[in-house]
Amino acid sequence: MSTVALPTLDALPDTAAERSVRRRVGIVWGLLYFNVLTFYTIPLVVTIPHKIGQVLTQGSLVLAVLLALTVNRRLMIRTNAFLVLSTVAAVVALAVTLRGYVGLGSDVRAIRLLAFLAVLWLLTPFWGRRDLLLLRYHLRCLFAVLASVLLGMIISPHKAFEVDGRLTGVIWPVQPPQVAHIAAVAAGLTAVLWLSGLLRRNTAVVLFLGSVGLLILTHTRTALVAMLVGVLVAGLSLFVSRRRVRKAFMTTFVIVLIGALIFLPALSSWFGRGENTQELTTLTGRTVVWSLVVNAPRPRPEVFFGYGLSNDSFDGLSIDNSWVSVYQDEGLFGDVVCGLIVLCLLLAAAFRPRSPARAIALFLIVYCLISSFTETGLGEASPFMLDLAVAAALLAPRPPPALLQQE
Repeated sequence: MSTVALPTLDALPDTAAERSVRRRVGIVWGLLYFNVLTFYTIPLVVTIPHKIGQVLTQGSLVLAVLLALTVNRRLMIRTNAFLVLSTVAAVVALAVTLRGYVGLGSDVRAIRLLAFLAVLWLLTPFWGRRDLLLLRYHLRCLFAVLASVLLGMIISPHKAFEVDGRLTGVIWPVQPPQVAHIAAVAAGLTAVLWLSGLLRRNTAVVLFLGSVGLLILTHTRTALVAMLVGVLVAGLSLFVSRRRVRKAFMTTFVIVLIGALIFLPALSSWFGRGENTQELTTLTGRTVVWSLVVNAPRPRPEVFFGYGLSNDSFDGLSIDNSWVSVYQDEGLFGDVVCGLIVLCLLLAAAFRPRSPARAIALFLIVYCLISSFTETGLGEASPFMLDLAVAAALLAPRPPPALLQQE
C-alpha cells in the first residue's frame, strides 16, 4: 500500500456511486463492530451454539476485509500516529506469539488484530471528512446494540438480569460491562453532539436518557464516571465558543446539586452495590489479580515483550485492566505504545482549533482512558480500539480533493 494525497468525498457530487461508497463504508464499520462483540456462552432468548457464534463474529472480519478492498481498490492510505503505533504493537505481538509461548489461540488473536487494523488502514481515506461519516456509522452501531439489549430485556427480563442482577444482552450475548461501555459512549456522544448544536434537543433527550437508563441497570460505576468526566472535558473545550454549553453547565450544576441532596442514599446504595469495605478498596477483587500478574516471575524478554495475546485472564481470573492485561500480553513495550497512542491523540486534540469534532474526540479519548483501568481492550481488537479510531478520524486533517475515483 502506498501513501498518496487523497481527496474528500464530501466535496464530490452526491451521485449513485458516492452513495454506494458511503453505504459500503457503513457496512464495513458495522462488520467491525460486530466482530468485537465477542461471543459468550450465556442464556439467550434463542440459543446459539458457541461454534456458530464464533464463526459469525470471526467471519464478519473476513467480510469486512473483502468489502473494504472494494471501497479502496487502489489501496490508498493516509498515515497517522494512532494506526502506526497500533500496527507496530500488533506486529511485535505476532512475533512474540510465533515463539510458541501461549499456543494457537494467541496466533489467531494476533492475526485477527492485524486484519482488523488493515481494515482501519483501508478506511483512512474517509478520515477527516466534514460530514463526520465514521462517527455517524459508529453511533448507528452503538444504538443498534443497545436496541437489541432493550428488546432482550423486554422479551425475557429474567434472563436479562440473571448475571448478578445486572443488565445483560440476551438477543446477542453482551456482558454487563460491555453493555455499560456501549451505553456510556452512546450517552456521552449524544450529549456532546447536542452541546455542539449538531443534534436536536428532543432527539438528544430521548437518546441520552435511554442510554443512561440502560447504563444504570448494568450497575457499572466506572463507565458512568468515565462518561461524566468525558462530557465535562468535551464541554469545557466548547465553553468559550458556545453559549449553549455555558447555559447547560450552569443548569446541570444546579440540578446535580439538588439531586445529590435528595437522592444521596439511593446514589450511595447504587455505587456501593452491596459490597463491604474490603471489596470496595480492592475494586471487587480486581487489585488482587493485578498484583498476581505484576508480581508473577517471568524471564526478562517477557517483561519487555510479554507472552503474546491472551484471553485477558490470569490463571482463570479476569484481569479487568487494560494496562495490566497489555503488560501480560505485550510487556512493558505494549504499555508504552498504548500510552503513546493516548498521548498522541490528546496532543492532536490540544493543537486542533475548537470545533465539535475536537470536542467529540476529547470525549472518546478521556472516556477510554478512565474506563481502561477497569476494562480490557486497549491492546486488541475491541470497542476501545474502534472508539479511539473514531477519535483519530475526527482529529485527522481534511483530505485533499479527488479520492477513490475508480469508484
